[in-house]
Amino acid sequence: MRVILVPVADRPECVHALNAAFGLAERLKANVAGCHVRPHREERHGKHGPLLPLMLEDELLPELPPETVKLNSDNARRLFRDMARTRDIPMARKPRFENHVLAYWQEMVGTPARVLGIAGPMADLLVVSRPRLRSSGIGRTFMLAALLNSGKPMLVLPQKRAKLPAKRIVIAWDQRSLAASAVTAALPLLRLADEVQIVRCGAESIPGPKARHLQNYLLHWGIESEVRYEAGRDPARELLDVYRETRSDLLVMGAYSRGRLRERILGGVTHEMLMNTEVPVFALHS
Repeated sequence: MRVILVPVADRPECVHALNAAFGLAERLKANVAGCHVRPHREERHGKHGPLLPLMLEDELLPELPPETVKLNSDNARRLFRDMARTRDIPMARKPRFENHVLAYWQEMVGTPARVLGIAGPMADLLVVSRPRLRSSGIGRTFMLAALLNSGKPMLVLPQKRAKLPAKRIVIAWDQRSLAASAVTAALPLLRLADEVQIVRCGAESIPGPKARHLQNYLLHWGIESEVRYEAGRDPARELLDVYRETRSDLLVMGAYSRGRLRERILGGVTHEMLMNTEVPVFALHS
């Protein structure tokens, strides 16, 4: 990982996301890019009246007075620069390769989905704060925009300081290629872990690599792991039980492999882990 992107707003939970991002950057020799999203007045009011978002995740930011928009932007930039300064990380204007961590700041105009659809693919990892449990505010909008529009892995943190790099990691394994891609993306973190649990909920009855195949793959990277088989009657609950039993501090998973709308209506593991728990999640949707 070389570029870690953090959407930054004038919100308390962003402090935890930035702390985690800068901490990871120092361990991985990566750079941190802070991105503040400002609303575009023309997106809200077109020639023929108010505009509607193109997609469910492409939600418009709240309409605010220009002076409030500027104040929010200034505060977000100050938060990012102060965080970099306290860690003695220099700010850089243009990307360059160094053997130490650099911090970059950018402000972009648009909806969260559109902005993170531009900035997100040009990062190796996005770090966001999870919205409050079962909430539907701007935090949730940014989280879904980062996950669904970047095509890159996302680290979702609870609204409190998380222990990173994680020392005990649980991998939710479902034999699908999306889960395998999530594991590959998480290799820099898995290599720093002390314990790795591979959890398969239900029978390994679909085409695709089994848990023992993943275990062997990780050995190529020098990563020892333990395989846990659960009944599969309630995968989300079983994952949480293993997570708590092993005192883990990160869950790695593929996100919305069945489709977000279907999971939202019928329920699913991704939706439960992202929306209704306080578990730090490393997730990939593509």
